[in-house]
Amino acid sequence: MAFSDLKFFLTGGRISRFFKDLGKDSLHTSCELLKVTVPAIIVTKILEELGLVYYVGKVLDPLMGLMGLPGELGLVWATAIFTTPYGGIGVYAALGPSVSLSGAEITVLCSIMLIAHSLPIELSIARKAGAGMLSLGVLRLGGALIYGILLHRLCTGLQLWQEPAISLFQAISREQSLLQWCVGQAANIVLICGVIFLVLLVMRVLQAAGIIRLVEGLLKPLLPMFGMTHRAAPVTVVGMLLGIVYGGALIIKETTTGNMDSREVFNSLALMSLSHGLVEDTLVMLALGAKLGGIFWGRLLFSLIVVYLLVKTVDYLLAMGKVKPQ
Repeated sequence: MAFSDLKFFLTGGRISRFFKDLGKDSLHTSCELLKVTVPAIIVTKILEELGLVYYVGKVLDPLMGLMGLPGELGLVWATAIFTTPYGGIGVYAALGPSVSLSGAEITVLCSIMLIAHSLPIELSIARKAGAGMLSLGVLRLGGALIYGILLHRLCTGLQLWQEPAISLFQAISREQSLLQWCVGQAANIVLICGVIFLVLLVMRVLQAAGIIRLVEGLLKPLLPMFGMTHRAAPVTVVGMLLGIVYGGALIIKETTTGNMDSREVFNSLALMSLSHGLVEDTLVMLALGAKLGGIFWGRLLFSLIVVYLLVKTVDYLLAMGKVKPQ
């Protein structure tokens, strides 16, 4: 075999392994998605048929109204809080065309789902890493609500993104038979799984191209401003870019070896809590029709400001003797 043929064979082998691993990851992620999304869609359909979606909307209307959203979208956010953003997306698609949103509205909805989602799982990881579940839970829910209100008012005041949102996930009409509804939901699920495959593909390409490593390098020098030393920088950046599950697992490892103190752990998890999954989650929400300025740049800036003020407040209280260092 000629050297050029061997080189082509080896390159082809690497490509084959690349797509094989990508397919496995996509299948695993999609299966986990179906465990959450399918029950959520069925429950939503039952609530809708019983007329309970209306009452859920009425209960949550004041809270969602503060963010300029219809009350029934509270069911979407609640699903994301207790499951995953994918569960919220499934419920949003199942609610029907009556919740057609503008670009600003879908950006607000996606933003609050990105800040506060999967709380039972992710807060458990935070607790195992040594941070308080209650404090981080309040931070995430309160942060999501405050950011949603601020983003809504900013978009309204500046007339930003007022055109109808363009989403890959189409809402299903209520004037359909049960069979037509099932076919429509199945099509949405297949589309979501396809988006997951593309998102994982883009993430692998970015990693291979060194883009994620470049972003890590840009963020590391900034983290000491937020109550963290170089010890916390790598795990915090991983959590922000890839998600709390990844970052939290690394923090658990670091705390067992004593490399991070309790304040660093909390500050790192606080920053991750407000702004994590910046790659994968952002790409998914863009497919839903959200605007990058709100779900990425605005959320990142908001997170940095909140954690900076939190760190400075704790420093002040420590200096005044109001609280004791841990």
